[in-house]
Amino acid sequence: MGKAIEYYSIIITSLMNQLIANNVNVWYGDNHALQDVSMVIEPYQVTALIGPSGCGKSTFLRLFNRMNDYIDNFRMDGEISIDDTNIYNGSINTEELRKKVGMVFQKPNPFPSSIYENVAFGLRIQGIHKKSELDEKVETSLKKAVLWDEVKDSLKKSAFSLSGGQQQRLCIARTLAVEPQVLLMDEPASALDPVSTSKLENLIFELKKSYTIVIVTHNMQQAGRISDRTAFFYMGKLIEYDTTKKMFLKPTNIQTQNYITGRFG
Repeated sequence: MGKAIEYYSIIITSLMNQLIANNVNVWYGDNHALQDVSMVIEPYQVTALIGPSGCGKSTFLRLFNRMNDYIDNFRMDGEISIDDTNIYNGSINTEELRKKVGMVFQKPNPFPSSIYENVAFGLRIQGIHKKSELDEKVETSLKKAVLWDEVKDSLKKSAFSLSGGQQQRLCIARTLAVEPQVLLMDEPASALDPVSTSKLENLIFELKKSYTIVIVTHNMQQAGRISDRTAFFYMGKLIEYDTTKKMFLKPTNIQTQNYITGRFG
């Protein structure tokens, strides 16, 4: 009986944080930006979305926290599900969804306040005001973002006093503070120097133990280093989706091979 319960627990855990796109089409006005995209994003892995500019990868990424809703003339059909819940169901609370599905943008976007208040911002919105609880959660989040040791003596300083790489990790800490299940990252290292990029990649590798991570990147080497699975998009279509090792060593589609080897894109 104990083994049966343990097995059942493993099955349930493996289904948590699973993202599913089923026959998804997206339009911006007359522009058919995504065409019949279906894929399953496995939990507790890093999935990289690659492809040339304008191929639809960022549009696809933003479907999972409904950020495209803010874009004029956006229209979608198909289904996007997280943990078997269609997040485009009319009853979905988008604010609650975005707590569950955190977003890290291309350029660091800290708030014009202290390091401490940047991380505490979302916590205060959630109704947490007790100083001891805020202190604990801010520290925990900064540790998860591997930033605590660098800022613990300067929490009252402006977030803008940090380097670009530190600011990006601060934004990750701010996202982690509200305890999401999924992290979406839209080219998070594109504005960073090589040392900061390396730190960010190491952080992503650690975070996947606790979060499902989907990352858009133009950097093929980065995709190869940090991702478990890779999806190649081209002209609004999902061309190929497989383990990163197979995609980079033996892609099935000639378009994938040409892109990965730098023949176009």
